[in-house]
Order: sequence, then C-alpha cells, then structure tokens
Amino acid sequence: MLFKFIRAYVKSMRLYYAFLTGIAGWTGVSFYLFTTENLRYAGQIAPSPFKTGLILFFLFCVWGVNQIINDYLGLPEDRINAPERPMVTGELNAKAALAVSITLLCAVALVTWLYLEPLALVPMTIGLILNVIYEYAKGYGIWGNIIFGAMISTCAIYGFLACGPYMPPLFTAQRVGVLILIALLNGIMTYFTYFKDYFGDKHVGKRTLVVKYGPEKARRIGILFSLLPALAFAAMVMFGYFSPPAFSRVFWLLATLSLALQAYTAWLYFRHYQGEKTYYSLKTNFRACVCGQAALIAMFQDTLGMALFLVSYIFVGFLFDLSANSKA
Repeated sequence: MLFKFIRAYVKSMRLYYAFLTGIAGWTGVSFYLFTTENLRYAGQIAPSPFKTGLILFFLFCVWGVNQIINDYLGLPEDRINAPERPMVTGELNAKAALAVSITLLCAVALVTWLYLEPLALVPMTIGLILNVIYEYAKGYGIWGNIIFGAMISTCAIYGFLACGPYMPPLFTAQRVGVLILIALLNGIMTYFTYFKDYFGDKHVGKRTLVVKYGPEKARRIGILFSLLPALAFAAMVMFGYFSPPAFSRVFWLLATLSLALQAYTAWLYFRHYQGEKTYYSLKTNFRACVCGQAALIAMFQDTLGMALFLVSYIFVGFLFDLSANSKA
C-alpha cells in the first residue's frame, strides 16, 4: 500500500520539471560561490560541499513536492486535460498527498531555519504563495505567465541566500537582469504548455492566452514570445545591466543555442498547436527553458554553465521520455 502511494506520488512529481527549479536555483548558488566580493565581505570560506549539495537537492525536489499542491488545486481542468494523472484516477489519494507535501515543505523550512540561513525562508515563502496564486491567475490571461515566472525566479534568490549570510547589496543590476530573464524564460515556457490544456482550461473558464485568443492566433503570438528573452537581454545590455566584453565565448555559444531552442519550440507549436504532437513538443519546450537558465550561469562560470547545459538537455529528454503520457 505504501509502495503504491510512493510510486503514484513520484509519478505526479513529473521529475523532468525538476530542472526548472533546480537550474534556476543553481544560478543563485553560483552567484554566491563565485562572487569573490561576497566571500570577502562575509570573512568566511564558501559553504561546505554538503551544505551546497543539500541546497541543490531541495531546489531540484521543490518542484515535484509543490506540483502536488498545484495538481490538487487544478483537479477540475485535469479531469479533462490529463484524465490519467494519478490524482485524477484515484491512484494517488489527493488529501494524503497534499498532507505529505505540506509536511515535506515544513521540513525544508525547518532545515533552512536551523542549518542554512533563516533569511532564505522569505523567497521560499513567497514562492509557495505564488504557486497557489498561479492556479487562479491562469484564469486572467498573461497574469498566469507572469506569476509563474516570478515563482521560479524566487528559487534563484533562495539558492543565493541559503548559501550563507546576507551580504548587501542583495540586488545588483546584473542579478536583477538574471532574475528577469529567468522569469521570462519560465513564463514563455508556461505559455506553450497551455496549448495542450486548451480544451480543459476553456471548459472550466480558465482564460489563458491560448483560450483567450484561440490556438490559431496564439501560435503566432508564440513566435513573438520566443524572441522576448533575446530582446530583453539586448535591452539590458543597452541600459548597462550586463557588460558583453566580460562574457566568454562559451556564454555566447550557449546563448545562441538557447535562442535556437526557443525558436524551434515556437515553430513546433506553430505547426502542431493541437493533437498529440502538441504534448510531445513539451520536451523541446522544457529543454529551451532549462538550457536558457544554464546559459545564464555561463555569464560568470562558463565551465559549469556548459556542463549544466549538456546535462540538462540530456536528462530533461530522458526523464520526459521515461514517463511520457499525453493523457497524464
């Protein structure tokens, strides 16, 4: 009985999504570890490998644990969009799963308070609140995308603050720029996921942009959205958020590949905005988002950025194929 519950719970976590929060949070961890000004101000060495590993473990797991809450709140549309999802079929007891997720999140909060850094509870709490708001914001057009993007960006702040003592200034121009790009990448990723949910969202009155404008018009909007991260980055360079001469060739390579993945995602949804291929295009969509976040790490740590780009590309695809089910 317990094994069956755990299997259904893990299945509902949809582990390929873990890289969204994991890599977003890793940007914050990397900023802390590789910004020497922070370490000089704190007068300490970098956090231990165990502490760093624990933070990253939390960041990779938080999506799945939080996803249970999202599934619980989204049951009405999931009965249409994903009829084979464990919570919909009854394979996963909804109230028991919700209780487990809340317990796990409380445990993470306790460890953060006692062992990591209490200040990191602020972005963690904001992220959890935004997750609940998101389920309702989906009904108000672009607000769903904005809330989702902001929610994932809190992972980067958590990763930074959990590593060690707060060191002012917390928000520099470059860090704000990275947070905006993380939010944009995830907001756009979410936009494309709405195509597969069109009928269920429409049935329950969730006015996502795809429902509001219809799939045919929305697929054209998707092409414009896919260009937003590159345009936003160019604007930030113009306003001095970033200094291009400081970036390595690795960063420019990864940034170019990320833009290509974004464009390819838009093309896939332009061609297959309805039907089963709409679901299977999600693999490219997730890769574009996660790899884009890995490219941001290459701004200041190109070797790590390259490694995370390649690992993310491989494992997002592997985990997606492992559990691919257009009805779940």
